[in-house]
Formats: sequence, structure tokens, C-alpha cells
Amino acid sequence: MLLPQFLDNPFQVKLSFHKVIERLEEFAATNTGFRGDTAKDLLKRVAQHSELNDGITHINQVADNAGLIHELLADLFPEILTKNEIKAVSIPYQGLVFNHTERFKEILANVGGEFEFNIRDFDDHQFYVLSCCIILNRFYGTNLDFAKPLFYDIPSAEGYMKHYRILYNADFMEIIPTDSAVKLTQEDIDLLVNNYNNLDLWKQKFPKDAWIMKGFTIMTLYDATVENAVSILKSNLIGAAAEPDLQKNLAGIFRSIFRIPDLGIGFTMFNIEEQKFSKTALGKKFNSYLLPYLQSEDSKKLLCNGSYECIVQEHTYFAVSDVAALAIADPENNLAKHFASQNIKSFILAPVVKNGVLLGVLELVSHRSRELNSVTALKLKNVMPFITDSIDRRINELQNMIRAVIQENYTTLHPSVYWKFRNEAQNYIVGLQSGLIYTPKEIIFPEVYPLYGQVDIKDSSITRNLSVKDDLLNQLNQLLNILEKLNDYPPIAAAAQNVLDVKGFIDELSADVKADTEQHIQHYLETHIYPLIITPNVYNKDQQESIDQYFNNLDSLTGEFHFNRRNYEKTLSLVNDKLVKILDARQAEIQTYFPHYYERFKTDGVEHNLYIGRSIAQNKKLEQADLHRLRLWELMVIAEMEIAHNELKPILPYHLNVASLVLVFAMPISIRFRMDEKHFDIDGAYNIRYEVIKKRIDKAHIKNSHERITRKGKITIIYSNAEEEQEYMQYIQILQNAGILAPDPEHFNVEDLQGVSGLKAIRVGVLHNQKQRVEDMSYDTLYQQLALSPTVRI
Repeated sequence: MLLPQFLDNPFQVKLSFHKVIERLEEFAATNTGFRGDTAKDLLKRVAQHSELNDGITHINQVADNAGLIHELLADLFPEILTKNEIKAVSIPYQGLVFNHTERFKEILANVGGEFEFNIRDFDDHQFYVLSCCIILNRFYGTNLDFAKPLFYDIPSAEGYMKHYRILYNADFMEIIPTDSAVKLTQEDIDLLVNNYNNLDLWKQKFPKDAWIMKGFTIMTLYDATVENAVSILKSNLIGAAAEPDLQKNLAGIFRSIFRIPDLGIGFTMFNIEEQKFSKTALGKKFNSYLLPYLQSEDSKKLLCNGSYECIVQEHTYFAVSDVAALAIADPENNLAKHFASQNIKSFILAPVVKNGVLLGVLELVSHRSRELNSVTALKLKNVMPFITDSIDRRINELQNMIRAVIQENYTTLHPSVYWKFRNEAQNYIVGLQSGLIYTPKEIIFPEVYPLYGQVDIKDSSITRNLSVKDDLLNQLNQLLNILEKLNDYPPIAAAAQNVLDVKGFIDELSADVKADTEQHIQHYLETHIYPLIITPNVYNKDQQESIDQYFNNLDSLTGEFHFNRRNYEKTLSLVNDKLVKILDARQAEIQTYFPHYYERFKTDGVEHNLYIGRSIAQNKKLEQADLHRLRLWELMVIAEMEIAHNELKPILPYHLNVASLVLVFAMPISIRFRMDEKHFDIDGAYNIRYEVIKKRIDKAHIKNSHERITRKGKITIIYSNAEEEQEYMQYIQILQNAGILAPDPEHFNVEDLQGVSGLKAIRVGVLHNQKQRVEDMSYDTLYQQLALSPTVRI
């Protein structure tokens, strides 16, 4: 039997040339001369092999009649095109292929063995349904567009995969129903077209062997390697987010596109912040030919001048067709030496760019010269958009993983130090992908200069106690009024001592409020007084309404008994929000000059920590001017916050004042991120002095007096030596000239603190009526006035 490739088949396949024979008979009957005689002779020989007309029933009959079949199909397979066309006789979707053109034979010979014709991604289900659709279109007038690109993947002689698109010509094929063919209604057809996945339904309506497919098709292939490779590439990149060996698949695709069997493919990430290339964490098997040994490298060191300009600056391809020739022409070219050491003789470096940002470099390398060059680089034009989108997506996925690692092991971080945490998180992810156990390390920034300042709300504790006192007095007076009106009722009369206690609380509050006064009174009321008055159906309507109103007034969000405390909290919130808004906005500006770590806290006011140093600002050298600019900025922004508060004070429920402080610490320190506490802290015992001063200084007094060093409306600058005093007097003079600070600053010594002595202070007033002047002033103008000695590196 002529067995089909798919055993389940609605067709009985009869390979027949009857339509060609019929055409030949017509030609012989109407033509005379040599061509007519040739046709008649061919018909006589064909008549001796009835299977050619009635249908070949065994596969051996194809080989036995190969020569005669070739003659029959001579007009369809012209000799003049046999070395150009890739064509053969076939049965649709089946593996039976014969009568190949010379070019087709050459392609199969290059495979180096038997090639089994299997259509890519084509299974029994698709075959059966498509066969049924052919019948529906031919016999029932449907217009089912079931066509999809069909491909054979055939290895080339050079070792890479080539992809051929399949086209069928079915002009010489007819379909005939047998007695077992099911006659379909429109309802049957509608049911079928809505149930593609129900193969049993299709087999029910089109039973096996119920139709006859008689004839043959001409199968034509055309080389669609590049176009198809691009399509496969797109599918791989879009759908293979978890592909364990993506590089192997991509290498095969690029080998097909460039027709280089051993083409190497790699990818190296680019860190725009550090201006470094680094090995990718996108996949544990992804090579990097730019970094075969190192984990990362500075881009200028790694690339030569020409490649740096093309890739990093202009975002264009850089191709070298002969590495050895480049090395001879430019002996100092490190990139040529780098690739030559890996036996790479030609290469293309393609920048992967998204929204103007260089994400990395796609590397194509060959071990033969001239195989890769600036001309072949043009083949990347059609594939780079897919590469770019895929890498961008994978980098985003990686960044999400990094953020998750940072969130779990560190915390939300300031952008100035994020890079170091990101690198550590990336090392952690690479370790996981490599099957290694990697514990994220503590992060340390050595040799950084600390700056600390605060704008403190004066007498905030006193004001809070006053608001509590006023609210409690109001509450107790109203409660006492209720109790006195209920004195005739037995529960109240029996608890006369409790009523006296309430009066006692009123007398105590008139004197002072202690730390636990509020909690003590509330607890007493809840346990002794409220049970007396919460008695349903006892009191008259007016009395009950008074009781209900009392309890409504206890609501902390809306009640009258929390009115003053709400006003206090509102005052604190308005002041803090205003100060923080200024500080954050000015921080964004100063960060552009020199990146530094910044954190601030809302308490009864706002305090901030700043750390500046070359260990924080990667690839930057800290100059003395950078530190001085930041110190001037700090003094100016605190003055601006003071002025803004003064402008806000008239509309505040409580007219609270602020006092400000700046701590000068000239020696660099180290800070460490504490993994357990998720924040930065001073590192090392020798740096503890700075932390001790920070914690104790704002409550200190002027030496030999009872006066606090901070005063409302003024900024107090704490320092240790004459050089620091001279430096800050220069800043004060600049701000005095700008009309921000008052003349005649005070100088005094600070009392000795536990473990700290010898501190000095400058206290200078702020001209609080300068709101418009501050808003119009450019901080840049102040920086330009810094009369510094020649800049030196710190």
C-alpha cells in the first residue's frame, strides 16, 4: 500500500497522473509532426502501466516508474529551470516527495544522509482538520482560510539550518466522495467551524477513508532562511522568558541568518551610571566575549577609541573584518588584542539601545577573517528591534528581582547609594543562577564627610501638654456638670466620692500636667465614672441627650474634647510638611552638583543627615569645593526653612517658633548599612564621638550659664576648631550680603557634655521678612561667591 505519513486520514490517497495523461491525449489527438508523435509514443508506454492512471497503490511503484513519470511531467519540470527551482512531486502534507529538480537533489545530498520530510510544528490534529477544510471548501462552498506558512528545516552542507517555505500546486488533484462520506447540513458545518479543537467531532463528520484524494501536487520550496530565522527569533525572545539555554537557540538562529555554522553570539550589559560593561545576569549560560574573564570593566578601558565612539557615543555598529590586520596597523589597540587572544578573527559589536539609552552590546564573532564585516552587519537591521525589546524586558525583570532582593535584605534606598546595593543584589542573583549560596554583604562607605542639621520646633512638648490640659479641663467640667444634674439618681448619689475625685482632677490640672496624667484620668473615668452614667432607660430625655453628647465629644477625630490636641497635631503637621517640601526640593538641586547620601526625619521639626565622599559618588573625585558648596547649601536651606516657617506662623492654630542647629564635623568617617536594623549607622568605635555629639547637642547650654545654645529665630552652628569657624564665618558673610542672615553673630563655648568637651558655637539670626528675596534668589549665585583657595583634592 501507498501508506500516508498520517495514519488517521479522511482521504484514501491515490497517487495518479490521470489529469496529465488526459491533457497528453488531447495534445496527441490535435497535433501532428514530431511533438504529436512523441506524445503518442509516451502514451503507448504509459498505457503499459495502468497504475499511473488508476492510482499507484504501493510505494515501490514510484521508484519503478521514475523515468516514465519524469517524462510525463517534463512540461511541468522544464530542464532549463532544474538547477534553479526547488521543486518536486508530492502528496499534500505528506512525507512522500519525488521527481526532484537538480537543485532540490543537491540540497538533499548536502544533508549527508536520509532526510525525513516533516513539516515544522504540524501534527495529526492539524492535518486532519485541514484535510476536512479542503473538502468543505471544494464541496460545500465554504471559504475557510486555513492556510498558514509551512516550513521544512533542512541542514546545510556547512552545518547551519536552512528554512524553506512550502507551496503546493493542487491543479492536478481531485477529491471524490465515497459511499461512506457523510452529507453535511449547514448546522453541521456551523458546529464544526466553532469546534476546531474537538477532533472527535471532525472524525465523526469526516470518517476515515470516506473520501478519495486522487492525483498529485507540485511542491515548490523557496529559501526563506533569513525571514524565517527572524520570525523564530521573535518567537524565542517573546516566549522564552524562562528558556534555560536561550543562547544556544539564538546562536542557531543567527548562524542561519549569517550562514556561518560556528558563529559565536554573546551579550554584555552596560551600566550607564558607572559607565562600565558587566557580565549579564539575564541567563547563566549567556557568554560575554567582551568580558570572558572579568566581571566588569570600565567602558573606555575595554573599548578602543573607534569602538567607544561608535557604540557608547553614537550607538552604531562597530565591525572588524580582520582582527589580525587591525592589531598590526594599531599595535596599541587593546580591543584587537582582546579578541585575538580568543582566536576571534572577525566580529560585529551591535549596541542594544532603548529610548536613547545603551542597554548593552550584542556580540557576533567568527574564527575566520572577513566573514563578519560592516556589510554583513546590515543583516542585523531587521532583528535588532526584537533583540532590544527582549533585552529591555529582561533587564526590567532583572531590576524587579534586584529591587525585591534589596527590599528583602536592605530597605528603600536613596538614589545616591542605590548603585552599590544594586551591584550586591545582582551578585546575589548571579550566585543563585549559578547554583551558589551567596549571602548579601553589609554595605560600607568609608571616608565620607558627615553633615547634620535640624530645624526644631521650640517648646513643642510644653505646647502639647497645654493642649492636653485644655482638652481635659473641658471634658472634666462638662462631665462634672452632668454628674451634678444627676445627683438625685441613686447611682450618682451612692458614688459621691467619685464625684469629688473628678473635682480633684480639675484642681490638679489647673496646676500642672505630668507625663501620665492623661492616661491616669481616662483610666479612672472608664472604670469608676462611666459605669454610673451608662445605664439605659434611667434618665430623662434631656439628661440622656447630655450624656450622649458627652460621649460623642470623646471622638478623637471630631469630638470637642480633642479640639486642642488636633490643633496641635495640625500645627506640627503643617510646619513639618512645609519644611520637608523645601528641604526635598533643594536636595534635588544640590544632588546634581555632586551625588551624596541624604536622609531626613520628621519629629518635632525636621532633621537631616548628609554624607558626601568619593566612595558614594562612583567614578567621581571629591574636591574641596564640593564639600564647601554642600555646607553653604545646608546653611542657606535651613535659613530658607526658617523664613518659610515665619511666613506660615500667622495661619497656624498654635504660633509655634523654631530654632535651628548645624553640626560641623571636619573629619571623614565610615558609615555601614546595618542589615538587622535596615538603616545606615556610624561604623567603628573611633567614629562614635560624632554620634554622641548628635544625640546630646540640641539640649546643651552655653558654658557657665543656664541658657540653651539654640534660640528661636536663630541658627546655631556647632564646631571644634578655628579653621571651621573661619570657614563658616565666610558662609555667614555671604548670606549676610544676600540679606538672609542678621549682622553681629554671637560666639560662645558649649558646656562640656558626657564624653565630649571643647565644642564652640556661632549663633546668628535669620532675617525672617525675606521671603520674596529667598524665592527669587539663585543658589548658584551664592556658590559663585565662595572665595576658596585653589581647589585641591580631598
